[in-house]
This record gives sequence, C-alpha cells and structure tokens, in this order.
Amino acid sequence: MTAITTTMLKVPQLRPLNILTDLLTVANLVEACFADSLDAEGHRYIQQMRRAGKDSHFLRWATTAMDTVSMPLSGYVWEENGEVVGNVSLIPFKCERKKIYLIANVAVRSDYRRQGIARTLTASAMQLARQRGAGAIWLHTRDDNPAALALYTGLGFRERARRTTWLAKPTRNISLNGSGITVTARQARDWPQQEMWLQRLYPEELAWYQPITWLSFRPGLGPSLYRFFMDFETRQWAAWSNGRLLGVLAWQPASGHADRLWAATAPEDGASALTALLCHARRALTWRPNLALDFPANQVDEAIHSAGFQPRRTLIWMQADATAALDERR
Repeated sequence: MTAITTTMLKVPQLRPLNILTDLLTVANLVEACFADSLDAEGHRYIQQMRRAGKDSHFLRWATTAMDTVSMPLSGYVWEENGEVVGNVSLIPFKCERKKIYLIANVAVRSDYRRQGIARTLTASAMQLARQRGAGAIWLHTRDDNPAALALYTGLGFRERARRTTWLAKPTRNISLNGSGITVTARQARDWPQQEMWLQRLYPEELAWYQPITWLSFRPGLGPSLYRFFMDFETRQWAAWSNGRLLGVLAWQPASGHADRLWAATAPEDGASALTALLCHARRALTWRPNLALDFPANQVDEAIHSAGFQPRRTLIWMQADATAALDERR
C-alpha cells in the first residue's frame, strides 16, 4: 500500500512557463509574494497580467512574440503536488543590436521558501538567457531584501547601480525663502551642460531599460518639431546662483501613476539647486496627480527630501556574466 501511495505523489517539477495556462496563476503568486511591497504601479501590473491571461487574442499573439517584445512572456515555474509555487520571468530587451535579458518576478510561495527553489529558478533563467545569445543578463532587487541580494550574489551577479524612486504630490503650499537660488525657464545655452549632467546621472549602462529620448530635451527647431508631431510635452527649468548654472529639471507627463522628472545637477554643489527645482515643479504642476524622480541612491537624499519627496523604493541593479557557464557548486 505504501508503494502504491508513493507512486501517486507528484514529484516537484521545474518546467517552462506556459503563457496560455499559467498567467493567471503566476499573477496571483506574484501578488501574494510581494503583497507587503506592492505600490499602485505594482497593483496595476498584476491587474494587467490578469487581463492578459483572460484575453485569448493576446495569448495567441504572445506565443509568437516571446523573444521579441519586452514583456514577461517566458520563464519557468516550479510545481509542487500539481500547484505552481514558484516563478521566474525572462524579459528580452535590445540595445544597439545587443540582446539583454532581465530576470524578474522571482517569486516563491511562503511555505516553500528556503528550499533552494528561488535559486534553481534564477539559475535556469540565466541558462536560458545564455542559450538565447544574451549579451548581458540583469536583474534588480530592493535594498531591503538581504536574502535576495545574497542569493543573486551567490549566482554571480554584481551590483552595478543603486537607484531610489521618489514621489511627491504637486502643491502650491511650498516655498523656498532664503535659498539663494533663482529658477528660470531652461534656455538653449543651458543644454550642453544639462546633457553632460544627464549622462552622468542616468548612465548609459541602464539605457536599455530607462532610455532617454534626447530629442525631447534638446533645443532647436528640429527637436521642437519632433515634440509637436510626436505629442511629446516637456517643460524644463534651470536653477542659477551668482550667475552659475547649478541644475536643470525636465518634466514629462505620463499616463500611469506619476509623471516623470529628469534631474541634471552639478556634482559638487547642485543639492540646493535640486531642492529649488523640485519645489518649483511641485508649485508649477498642480493639475498633475503625482511626480516621480529616479535618482542615484544616497547622493543628495536630504536635498530631495527637503522638497517634500518621499522614497518609494531603492533598487539594486545587478549584472551577471552572459558568457560564463554557471557554476552549480556555489
């Protein structure tokens, strides 16, 4: 009798994600695993997964587009006793003809953690990326998740950047008395310095994920026509002190939870300018719901906080060697 019962038990299984049947289950799993850290944007992402899982037209299209669009359409799941208890997504990107893969949605149900499932899922996604000719393999994790950081480090990932997303609501009830900073409209002459600062603060190595549409910032007739025909609204302000340009802030509306701010500031003494610019944006954009700023972590946090922005999350961006074979002895 014991032998018969044993043969009927389902063996734990790692298998490829089936976009036609797994999407709703994975959405529920990701929501449950990250319930404590999901913000409004995260909840919308989960709802989009659920809608996609019920859309037969989308699912048929997705089966043919897994490696051509930057969406979580491929990866692996882990099953225990017929239930999906773990997931990893592999999302393709392209940058200058280079294939880049982002490992995302590494989720394991709470009652199955600390059994090596997350490591197996992540390692399998890395191997799949290498089989598909990856030029680079990336992932990110929150800075308040030391267990995930240790896991990824053990698999050969190395930290490349640490960035914080800040949020604030526009308001007229904010002032900058005694700041010594004058905020004006950005002029064409300010662009070369702004571009240099933008390149420093938004590094090229992350441009595949967070691209800067340079024409949306540049002065001149050509960029103006581009913004007009592409319906690409942009507002830009410059911060000055004693005749010196210390920073430029650009605003672009977004259809999601928060509009995007792009900050370009002097590396030495741009903190007060950044505070002034952010306060100015909050006063000038009162009809908008929320403003978001992505900025290198731990650089001028106090200056950003002084403008009334609150940190939403800090992500550690990590990269692994795309060519090395995975050492399973680690």
